[in-house]
Amino acid sequence: MAAPITQSRREVNGVELALLEAGPTTGRLALLLHGFPDTPWGWQPTLEALADAGYHAVAPYLRGYAPSAIPEGGTASLGAYTADAHALHDVLGGDGDAVLIGHDWGALTTYGAAATGAERWSRIVTASIPPASVMASRMMDYDQVKRFWYQYVFLQPSAEALVAHDDLRFIEGLWHDWSPGYTGVEAIARVKDALRDPANLTAAISLYRVVHGVLEPQPEFADLAFAFVMPHTQPTLYLHGTEDGCMTCDVVDEAGAALPDGSRAEAIDGAGHFLQYERPELVTRLIVDFVTSS
Repeated sequence: MAAPITQSRREVNGVELALLEAGPTTGRLALLLHGFPDTPWGWQPTLEALADAGYHAVAPYLRGYAPSAIPEGGTASLGAYTADAHALHDVLGGDGDAVLIGHDWGALTTYGAAATGAERWSRIVTASIPPASVMASRMMDYDQVKRFWYQYVFLQPSAEALVAHDDLRFIEGLWHDWSPGYTGVEAIARVKDALRDPANLTAAISLYRVVHGVLEPQPEFADLAFAFVMPHTQPTLYLHGTEDGCMTCDVVDEAGAALPDGSRAEAIDGAGHFLQYERPELVTRLIVDFVTSS
C-alpha cells in the first residue's frame, strides 16, 4: 500500500507555503520542487516511493502558487525559491543527508541550493533543465531560442491578460507543446487552480522578468538570485525526456559531462518535458535508486 500523502502549511521567509508530505517525520528529508507551469502533485508517485523507503518526503507549492501565499510585493525569484528550500530544510528537521529534487524552475533552484548549501544537501536530482553552463551555450542557439518564445511573451505588460484568456488556454498550449501526445487533463486543471487568480499568475511569471532583467530581484534574496550559475559538488542525477518540446534532449550528454563526480545523466525515452507525469514508474525508480545509493 502506498504511503498516504497529507497536506500541511509551514511559514518560511515570511511566506506560508502549502506542502504535500509523506513518510515518517523522523526520516531522512527529501524535498521535491516543481516548476512552471506545474504543481507538486506531479511528484505524487515519487513522494509515495520515497516514503516507503523511509524518507520524510515533502513537496511544496512554490511561493505564489495557490494555495501557498503570494509573497509581499507580488513577485518571486529564483533567489527566493532557493532561500525557501534552505528554510524548509531547517524547519522540517533536515540534516546533512537530505536530498533535493527539482524539475524545470525547481531544477534551477536545486542547482542554486546545492551550491549555496552543501552542508544541507547530500545528493540532488534535476530534470528537464540542465546546469547553467549548458544552458548558457543554448541561449545563443537559434533553435533553442525559438523554443523559449513564451519567455519573451512573459516580459510584456500584456502577458497576464494573454495567459489568462479563455481560462488559461495558454497554459494548456505549453503543456501540449512541451509534452506532445500527453493530455494531462488532471494535471493541467490543478495548474489552472494554482494560477487562476491574477496575483498568483503574476507571481509565477515574475521569475522570467527577474532572470531577464526586467525586474530587480527582491533585495532580501539578491545574493541568491543567480546562485544557479554557481558550481555544486554533490553527486547529481539528471533526467531529460527524449520528446521534450521546451528544451531539446541533445543536452543530456553535455549535462552529464558538466556534472560533478559520481553523477550521471539519463534520457527518458518517449517522455516530454513533464516526464514525471508521463513515465512515473521509471522516473520514480531512477530517483529512489539514486538517492538511496551510497
